[in-house]
Amino acid sequence: MGRIFEVRKSSMFARWDKMAKNFTRIGKEIIIAVKAGGPDPSANAALRRCFQNARSVGMPKDRVEAAIKRAQGKELVNYDEILYEGYGPHGVAILVETATDNHVRTVANVKSIFNKGDGVLGNSGSVSFQFKKMGVFKLNPEGLSAEDLELELIDAGLDELGEGTGENEEEVLVLRCAFTDFGSLQKALEEKGINPLSSGLEWIPTTTVELSEDQAQDVLKLVDKLEQDEDVQKVFHNLQ
Repeated sequence: MGRIFEVRKSSMFARWDKMAKNFTRIGKEIIIAVKAGGPDPSANAALRRCFQNARSVGMPKDRVEAAIKRAQGKELVNYDEILYEGYGPHGVAILVETATDNHVRTVANVKSIFNKGDGVLGNSGSVSFQFKKMGVFKLNPEGLSAEDLELELIDAGLDELGEGTGENEEEVLVLRCAFTDFGSLQKALEEKGINPLSSGLEWIPTTTVELSEDQAQDVLKLVDKLEQDEDVQKVFHNLQ
């Protein structure tokens, strides 16, 4: 029983850590969105997207409101969005999106994590050419026809439609579009009354690397360490 309890406790803490990280990440996104487009979601598409993402991870309303107030406060923290590129173990390409108020701290931390994880931090452009930046929307499939949706949204920039999993491992429809078509596809979904479970811009690898289970674990340990850093928003890689 003791062993079972320890495993359950570890799993519970892992879920809490993931939830706290998601709340911090989305809180920064809200601040950036409000600063760029104002606090009115009806006039700020980026902020509407933040609200959708907040709901998808169960972020409490008071946390969302607190982030909006912080964005409008006199002591506003300015976050710069910086992309770091590097290689993990076994030649896996890794992109690290950050939102930071201290560039020196962030690059030092990211570089240290790469080095300790048998990776190497590269220069700008050294890795990103192996990825495409795309808009990604995840929808609740209930009541939706994938075939009809594909036909109806192709003129709005829909590039790919398939199946995937959401934040809670539930089945979802995944829509992808070119980076430049993100706004038009978001508008088309809104006009159809479809509220995505989550949406955002992601780096999709053009080719992937297949590794053994042990080698893949080496890479995933590095990815996990990067995701735990307070300045890191998202991590993308080309591990199959």
